[in-house]
Amino acid sequence: MRDRWLPIALVAGVNFAANLIARFIVWLSASNSDTGQITIGLVVFGVVGVVMIWAGVRWGRRYPMARVAPDLAVIILASCLFSVVLGPLAGGALPFQEGVGLFFGEIWRYVLYAAAGAVLGLLVLTMLGKDYRSQALKRYAELKQAKPRRVVRR
Repeated sequence: MRDRWLPIALVAGVNFAANLIARFIVWLSASNSDTGQITIGLVVFGVVGVVMIWAGVRWGRRYPMARVAPDLAVIILASCLFSVVLGPLAGGALPFQEGVGLFFGEIWRYVLYAAAGAVLGLLVLTMLGKDYRSQALKRYAELKQAKPRRVVRR
């Protein structure tokens, strides 16, 4: 059980830490600059996307899709929940301080970038034929071709 949930918690923690660091940087340096806040926000969404690409590739090679999809969904939902609810506290604000529309907009953007990263990682892995199913089919084909032909007696 620990072998499955520990990597999920670590990846969600990395995404949350990237969000906390970005919010702290905004609080220190760019609290009055809209362009600075937007730039830092886009950078952190890019970091979340890259982390999710890596997670999609890592799990897509090792496990079947029936396990990979729920694991990645848990990572996305947990890191989104922590980043949207607890993240503003690192920047010296409250989650609903800017309004409900911004709160839900942040949720949708976070889920969009994280899910796009995970799907992109899985698609590239599948395209290269390195995913779990492609490798299993390759091993099966090699096994079937490796057996000698059976001699039929008449």
